[in-house]
Amino acid sequence: MTDELNNPETPNDLQHLLRNLPGVDAVLERAESDSRFAQIPRTVLTAAIRDVIGDLRDRIRRDPGAFSGAELDPGVVAEQVKSRVDAAMAENLVTVVNATGIVVHTNLGRSLLAPEAVRHMIDVATRYSNLEFNLAEGKRGSRYTAVEDILCEISGAPAAMVVNNNAGAVLLALDTIARNREVIVSRGELVEIGGSFRIPDVMARSGAILKEVGTTNRTHLSDYRQAIGDNTGLLLKVHTSNYAIVGFTASVSLPEMVGLGREVHLPVMEDLGSGTFVDFQKYGLAKEPTVQESVAAGLDIVTFSGDKLLGGPQAGILVGARSIIDQVRRNPLTRALRIDKLTLAALESTLRLYRDEAVAVEHIPTLQMITSPVSRVAEKAMQLQDRLAGIEDDRLEIRVIESVSKAGGGSLPLLDLPTRCVGIRIKGLSASRIDRRMRNQEPRVIGRIEEDTFLMDMRTVLPDEIEIIYQAAHQLLNGI
Repeated sequence: MTDELNNPETPNDLQHLLRNLPGVDAVLERAESDSRFAQIPRTVLTAAIRDVIGDLRDRIRRDPGAFSGAELDPGVVAEQVKSRVDAAMAENLVTVVNATGIVVHTNLGRSLLAPEAVRHMIDVATRYSNLEFNLAEGKRGSRYTAVEDILCEISGAPAAMVVNNNAGAVLLALDTIARNREVIVSRGELVEIGGSFRIPDVMARSGAILKEVGTTNRTHLSDYRQAIGDNTGLLLKVHTSNYAIVGFTASVSLPEMVGLGREVHLPVMEDLGSGTFVDFQKYGLAKEPTVQESVAAGLDIVTFSGDKLLGGPQAGILVGARSIIDQVRRNPLTRALRIDKLTLAALESTLRLYRDEAVAVEHIPTLQMITSPVSRVAEKAMQLQDRLAGIEDDRLEIRVIESVSKAGGGSLPLLDLPTRCVGIRIKGLSASRIDRRMRNQEPRVIGRIEEDTFLMDMRTVLPDEIEIIYQAAHQLLNGI
């Protein structure tokens, strides 16, 4: 027998390996003398060391034969600790390049804020403000005054207020107006949006009683009229912003709904979902009802989002009759759903841009991306193609492809925006692997795959992100 076989403690012997695992204190002492760990909180460092040693112990027990023993050297362990610490100290919320072509991407942060909104947020975040202080009277004020006047000015509504999101706005309005009373709504408008937000569920939570009328594809004014009873509290219309029913259809117009409400002395409400102040038809796009049109029709209350087609921060906006808005403000739920000072700052600056629609379309990224002519998108595509060609790698194939973008965010479901994508293929690497590597490295690029090609839709790529994409592609090629 060899000496190794006679020795019960060979390098890959289970007990030998476990005994040679460095202790937490030994690795900690070594790490504390390493300048790379100088700025790392001791709690983070200690937790990382424990995790690494724990992982090594588990791996040894599973397969001791896979270890040579060198893996247990304190210096080697320290390198693993460094990787673990870097991951622990990294921000979880990071920026990415949205090259998907979906403008209001609900998974990638929805709408980008205008520069004016960002500047106002920074000012308010780094200084005290008059959030709830009336400067003229020198006493406590209301945070909602920051945006009410501008909302009324743009929409034409008598009163307005904001909460944290549109789901909250709908819940609050229903709870205020129709708790324990029937709310009549068309069966074809009982929508569900992302995150399992369903009109019937929100209505039940608000204490209102759902009363469906009509059919999925056809609802008439007579359906509403026949459903009205002694316990009816509200007529509700919901804009189906994230889907469309086509073919043999019928629906009740806003003026008809308002007329019925006036006749029977019932308030009429509309949930616009992705509300907009811009008539997209002027830009050659599909019709989307505007907030101004809903207000002009005489609706008692209209709710919509601030962070979708409006292009602002996440917020739920309510505009309508002063008497109803005042009731909503007094509802105890309002405090639970209120928005913070940073949202107010961003929303106020975004709304002020709408005083001049041309300025809004040019300065608010969401509007700019949706209305941008395909010629401008094509220019960015050619710039990226030329930049990537500068890598001069025979494995890289680049081409510009005609395609379509989407508004996203549950908005304009039938709208196809003509666009240009830059598609890349890399010899020896599938499109799915390119996709995975592009989104898991720094900088991170999120695109889409079509016909085994990784596509980057230039409609949603900002001009200064062309260089970021170049850096990401260059790193990818250098790493394979």
